[in-house]
Amino acid sequence: MIRRLLLLAALLGGPSLRAQHPLYIVNGTPREEIAEIDPDEIETIEELPADEESIARYGVQASNGVIVITLKYDSPAVFEGGGSFADYIARQVDWGRNEPAARVVLRYRIGPEGETSVGEILESTDSRLKRRVLKAVAEAPRWTPAMKNGRPVESEGVLRIQLPEGKPLPGEPYLRML
Repeated sequence: MIRRLLLLAALLGGPSLRAQHPLYIVNGTPREEIAEIDPDEIETIEELPADEESIARYGVQASNGVIVITLKYDSPAVFEGGGSFADYIARQVDWGRNEPAARVVLRYRIGPEGETSVGEILESTDSRLKRRVLKAVAEAPRWTPAMKNGRPVESEGVLRIQLPEGKPLPGEPYLRML
């Protein structure tokens, strides 16, 4: 994973590769830019040399090398509940402005049928908020699952909920306007 992130960083900002403008192939499709690709979505990165074989396969655009990127999914999962998943869950949780600021961070999975399940709780500063978030996740609408090779596959994400919105957690520094 670290090697993949370092290679991606080099691809996005490395002066030698950026100056040469390699051909990017993402999931089999040529692309001009790769800056919008989330590093967590990358399964593999392969750097091909600017040799006769690459040019024969990809054309003259490959004369500065080819970067082949395979993403984990042909298309990522899409939440059908309107807006982002985090916004939806925050709207479902009853947590008034007078409640103390609290945060829950969890890893969730989206199954091939679009169902959401909690993988693990990464952080919880209040057990009441945790229970409410877990209930909202369990009752959330189904997703359109991620697709790979034309088939729905399991995917995952991280959900961060801090309520009430805009209220810092106790002990966290915040900027005060004078």
